[in-house]
Amino acid sequence: MKRLQPSIYLVLILSIGFTLVFYSCQEETYQPLQLTALNSMQRVLPNSAITGKQSVEIMAAQNEYEAFQVVVSAGSKTYLEDIRIEISNLESTEDIIYQQDITVYRAEEVFLPHSSPRAENPPGLYADPLLPFINPVTGDSILPGRKIKAPVGELLRTPTYSAYPIELYPGQHSTIWVDVYVPATAKAGVYQGTIRVSASNRLSASIPVTLTVWDFELPNTASHRTHLGHFARIAKMWGIDRDSEQFRQTEMAFCEELARHRVNPPIPHSLLPKVNPDGSLTIDPERDQQLINYVDRVNLLDFEIPRTPFMTNTSNSDRATPDNQTDPEAIEKSKRYYREMYQYVVDRGWEDRAYLYMLDEPNSVKDYQQVINLAQVVEQAAPDLKKLVVEQTYKHEPDWPNLDPHIDIWCPLFGFIDRETINEKIENGDEVWSYTALVQPAPGYHPQYEKVKDYHPPYWHIDQPLVSYRIPTWINRQYGITGLLYWTTTGWYQEGGPWQSPTMGPWPSNLSDSTAYRNRYFNGGGLLVYPGIDAGFDGPVASIRLKNIREGLEDYEYFKILDDAGEHEFVKSMLNQVAAEWWDFTRDSEKILAVRKQMAQKIESLME
Repeated sequence: MKRLQPSIYLVLILSIGFTLVFYSCQEETYQPLQLTALNSMQRVLPNSAITGKQSVEIMAAQNEYEAFQVVVSAGSKTYLEDIRIEISNLESTEDIIYQQDITVYRAEEVFLPHSSPRAENPPGLYADPLLPFINPVTGDSILPGRKIKAPVGELLRTPTYSAYPIELYPGQHSTIWVDVYVPATAKAGVYQGTIRVSASNRLSASIPVTLTVWDFELPNTASHRTHLGHFARIAKMWGIDRDSEQFRQTEMAFCEELARHRVNPPIPHSLLPKVNPDGSLTIDPERDQQLINYVDRVNLLDFEIPRTPFMTNTSNSDRATPDNQTDPEAIEKSKRYYREMYQYVVDRGWEDRAYLYMLDEPNSVKDYQQVINLAQVVEQAAPDLKKLVVEQTYKHEPDWPNLDPHIDIWCPLFGFIDRETINEKIENGDEVWSYTALVQPAPGYHPQYEKVKDYHPPYWHIDQPLVSYRIPTWINRQYGITGLLYWTTTGWYQEGGPWQSPTMGPWPSNLSDSTAYRNRYFNGGGLLVYPGIDAGFDGPVASIRLKNIREGLEDYEYFKILDDAGEHEFVKSMLNQVAAEWWDFTRDSEKILAVRKQMAQKIESLME
């Protein structure tokens, strides 16, 4: 994957957060400054001891990111300040991975006063947003309490959250996240380096880093499809107009951040053809070239064609107002729009990448009929345009209308997955994606309900294991599912913003479809990036959870390489060790890494 990241300095000054962790240190082994290495899926849980290793051992292919964490802890009698981290190059006998390919973050902590439904971890402080030490937009250092540079006409801002040093009181710790990018040109072999942490009172500690680079390369363009939402909330959070240049630049920073994580970013509306009142398009040559450049720069695998603005496109039938579904003028405008938009992508060779996201969770006969009505309009205008509906591969009720002729991409919830009906759809030429929302297990109308009713899929909340974010691509490959959907990464719902309250909830009690979730809190629901405006720059702050989604998408490339080599049975045996079913997946991060290593070794053996 093409790198879209700024360089970092050799020496990074760290700001250490305020999380209380109590260590049981014997007097004779007392360490005033302690370092503990964790893999990317391990978490320091509230009120729990830190367990990890005294060295870092990571492995990656060429053109792949690999991450690890280092927990910096003060002894129970020690106050640390002006903490610094020095990261050496990673060197093998034949090659060097330099500091510009290593990005370091301090993990800020967010407070969860309430548990999410079915949470596997307790309330408390969680490391989640990853604060950069270098402004990823400008390349400048981000200093605490100092106003940042701003374009002419914009107000200067003082960052509220900063990675730079504060202090570390006795018994406290801070988590450091490290991303190592292995260039496509890196030579295979074992690389060595060191992380050294020092404080102003002449205390220091270090741990060795070993990176094994495998002798194969991941592709620039992802093999696994993704749709993680759009960025309209930027305008409200920043207090700017969606037509402003600042919005366009900030939106682009968010798009490129997703691309760095092997996630398909949305196409900014400012790059799409203009839609005229009659449904036709106006194609501006300059904008058109910008879009072509964007598709190439972010390695776009696929993209959503925007819905028609002339016909209602809503789900939740109690709130839908589909009066224009039968309006002849609205229908004709929509047909013209879809016809010209599809021709636009065909002319650029993008027809295999384009799809229409028709409807979200149709849960009534009325919704099912709306899917059919919209599909018929599209089929008359652009019959080859693929249509996606967020719906499982079996009917909600047996007597409801048949959606099968009108859907090309099905998208069931993780807990709604059914192997038999998925196989039927795939055999008939359809695609199947998956998604998660809230905490939804198998529904009563699941074909195997009695078998799976007491099981649970991975849920995406901060107080769930980080494995839950890496494992969906393994589950998807187990079932032949090729895409992953999530409604948004920018779920900035609560007053005060996600830094103060990263929670969706309590769920409104006045919604007819929310009975099961009234007065519930969904920590991190729809939230995978934080607004960088609070950290001093116009862009996103990635979460630890987004990083683990990236790791899972990279795992999928291993499956693809092996499948392309005909190693289907081997891939199946690997999957069965990690995620045999959507409810039967390991929580053991070391097991995932061990199986990934087996796959890498198999790939290398095939290339000998």
